[in-house]
Amino acid sequence: MAEALARHSMVKASTTGWAGVMDRYPELASEPIVASWIHAGRPLIVRRPACSDTAGRVPLGLPLPPSHGKRRIALSLAAADIVASAPPPLLADAAAAAPAHWSATIDLLLALLPETRTFGSLAWEHLTGLPYLSESSDLDLLWPLSAVTQAKILPSDIAAIARQAPMRLDGEITAPAGGVQWRELTGDDADEVLVKGPAGVTSTTRAAFLGGAAS
Repeated sequence: MAEALARHSMVKASTTGWAGVMDRYPELASEPIVASWIHAGRPLIVRRPACSDTAGRVPLGLPLPPSHGKRRIALSLAAADIVASAPPPLLADAAAAAPAHWSATIDLLLALLPETRTFGSLAWEHLTGLPYLSESSDLDLLWPLSAVTQAKILPSDIAAIARQAPMRLDGEITAPAGGVQWRELTGDDADEVLVKGPAGVTSTTRAAFLGGAAS
């Protein structure tokens, strides 16, 4: 794990590393679902570092399902305690865990960009088998850009699907510089947008972000 992991990466911790986390956070160790999280083969997600995070450690999150309070637990691990990492799941792979009335929207999203990935409730239900989805769940997505020509039309194409979707479409369009909330990219070229990168948040214009999509 020498290279910095991208936000939203899904990682697996070593049992030794997880035991260390439980030692540092005894209040978490008292919750069976958390204490057994890694032993059950469940992942953690890479998040942006916070001011309270220890330098040199990988900042991670563990969102619990609604049945366990829907808490978002922030923790960190040494890079040596991460034994595997992967991008968030493809929407195509997670689709089987989605409610039936989402299927038409998911089909449109996959037709628009087959490489679309998901990182929210749908992803966690798919990856863990635990019940994360509810009637009010959003569909959280990452749309990776691979060409400037695609970048120019992708935000408006997402907006067209969102207008008829039975759920809220949330998430980011991602490029080498980081990710931008897709709704911000439906404005004018001179509009300022916030780019969420691995180390923090920067700002640029819509035109500059989309113009650098394939760089």
